[in-house]
Amino acid sequence: MDLGLNGKIAVVTGASKGIGLAVTRALAAEGVHVVAGSRGSTPELTELRGTGKVQAIEVDLATAAGPAHLVAAALEHGRIDILVNNVGAVSPRLTGFLDITDEQWFQSLTLNLMAAVRTTRAALPTMLAAGRGNIVTTSSVNAFLPDPGVIDYSAAKAALTNFSKALSKEVGAHGIRVNTISPGPVTTDLWLGEEGVAAMVARAGGGDPEAVAKQAAAQAETGRFTHPQEIADLVLLLSSGRAGNVTGADFVIDGGLIKTL
Repeated sequence: MDLGLNGKIAVVTGASKGIGLAVTRALAAEGVHVVAGSRGSTPELTELRGTGKVQAIEVDLATAAGPAHLVAAALEHGRIDILVNNVGAVSPRLTGFLDITDEQWFQSLTLNLMAAVRTTRAALPTMLAAGRGNIVTTSSVNAFLPDPGVIDYSAAKAALTNFSKALSKEVGAHGIRVNTISPGPVTTDLWLGEEGVAAMVARAGGGDPEAVAKQAAAQAETGRFTHPQEIADLVLLLSSGRAGNVTGADFVIDGGLIKTL
């Protein structure tokens, strides 16, 4: 299927690993020039730079100025056709709400909400001027699945999904589509890394990270985590004209983890 993405310009945040890396790789394979923002590089991102389709920008997107710096680098190419707000992080709060500090709340809200707000605010004027554009944002099933173990992350993702839906109503008439993707657990370091959710939960309970991950995977009807490439494929579709009348929508990709309508 020809998605018609060849020659487009995209910005991807949180692009050095996990979902962001998969999205960057998938877009580049479709002929998109990707401006990939991340706090640091990885061998995989360096390899993609060598293709000539990916420009890597090291930037701290948790700072007030970071998102605008990334967008400015992309605008050196004249426009931005696609924005993928992907950067985010989660730290399990296993000792309860009362132990979560203001600083931890602000860290979660800044990286999981404000980074997307700021990057979108910087990129939107060029899309409005062009009368077209696609914004795809990685949210989470925790946006509507409140979990005390990740209470600050859940609140931030709920706000992120709400923000995206509201923005879609403002800019839809200007040719700009805004959608979100809500994954359940994904086979990335966020869940499976040495400092990922499974490892932290296992340490707190004296268990085994692999057993924690297997228990989480078993809650899905498919019995497994989602793979980053599966999310990347959905980003490709939403970024293309094949989904030309899709906006203000949230796409759950969780293997059937959510049981309600």
